[in-house]
Amino acid sequence: MSAGMETKRPVIAIGIIAAMFFIFGVVTWINAILIPYFKVGCELNNFQSYLVAFAFYIAYLVMAIPAGLMLKKTGFKKGMMIGFWLMAAGTALFVPAGMSRTYGLFLSGLFAIGLGLAILQTAANPYITILGQKERAAQRFSIMGICNKVAGILAPVAFAAVLIQPGDQALLKEVHLLDPVSKTQVLDELIGRVVVPYAVVTVVLFLFGCLIRFSPLPEIENETSTDAPEGKKSMLDFPHLVLGAVAIFFHVGAQVIAVDSIINYTIGMGMSLAEAKVFPAYILTTTIIGYLIGITIIPRWISQLQALRACTLLGFVLSGLVLLIRGNVTLLGHTVDASAWLIVLLGLANSMIWAGIWAMAMDGLGSFVKTGASLLVMGLCGNAIMPLIYGALADKAGQHFAYIVLLPCYAYLIYYAFFGYGLKTWKRALNVKYEVSESL
Repeated sequence: MSAGMETKRPVIAIGIIAAMFFIFGVVTWINAILIPYFKVGCELNNFQSYLVAFAFYIAYLVMAIPAGLMLKKTGFKKGMMIGFWLMAAGTALFVPAGMSRTYGLFLSGLFAIGLGLAILQTAANPYITILGQKERAAQRFSIMGICNKVAGILAPVAFAAVLIQPGDQALLKEVHLLDPVSKTQVLDELIGRVVVPYAVVTVVLFLFGCLIRFSPLPEIENETSTDAPEGKKSMLDFPHLVLGAVAIFFHVGAQVIAVDSIINYTIGMGMSLAEAKVFPAYILTTTIIGYLIGITIIPRWISQLQALRACTLLGFVLSGLVLLIRGNVTLLGHTVDASAWLIVLLGLANSMIWAGIWAMAMDGLGSFVKTGASLLVMGLCGNAIMPLIYGALADKAGQHFAYIVLLPCYAYLIYYAFFGYGLKTWKRALNVKYEVSESL
């Protein structure tokens, strides 16, 4: 850690970044409610409903590289203010969208929110990497993950309490029997409930952007090496970085499939929306448990790399069991198929993957740290594409079988955790040499 960061009191900076990750969690994980909510209110099929995730996360692919260039020009704090304001513009679109029940306008708002988040993620993750000792980066990522996932637990439940009323379940079961005028009135009223909460969120995001601009958060223009590693002319010359971006793609795709699909999945097995709404919180709770385990044992007993390997293997095993094990299980007051509880456990497997990939992929980039971070953030478009693949499979072969898409995701993550992270050159030979950093 540089002297500049020491004088700026990195503990305060970490606290500010933690608050940002809480806000990221609020606007991100609320999609788990929006997908089934829009599916009913806007009369969508599975594929159409997962356009919520697509519109939100495809923005990362569009904005990640421009975000890095913008941050270089504006500085991190001013750039993050712009990111929050762009998110506020997106949430503001929910007001006219809710008044008119226009799904396309909702998707436009989600896309704008994603653009703002791409800027903020590009800025925030490098802070976590440099604010402290390198071997403890996984701990800091775990702390940020806890903030994100706590928001993910609280926000959907609170939001669902606002959107879903006690009599909705019975009414929605019979809505198809209503005449067109009555049906339109019922669905308009249902979708119109988003107007007030999203108007409040818009104000909060705008004000937080102003606070970030004038916060004590340090700029990091000169906090990392300005020397390019020998023989490296662009970020694409780092195989472990490029392969890491692909790993991010599959990791976040698998994670969002689990969280965003489980409500529809349990509803499809006969559970009410009012009961199913808590299952994303269960997944995020197991993720938090994984973070706490990571904070406790890394690097004291195991390394970041060992944690990454264990989590990728666990994810693959659990995904296979989701497809193979059936039969109702009663737990926490819910009686539902065992596969749903195995999906809940995927939160534990996903907990330390992000931190491990980020630390490995950013290792040794020198002056390419910012563009490297942008490339990794582009990998977040996996959140956009993988749920659509799941949704298309769910429409054709059923929601249970559609979870087969998780297997190749975790298979690639296993490859990166055991081999890909150490590939430092694109030159391939019969004897490929992998460099292993003992410090990781």
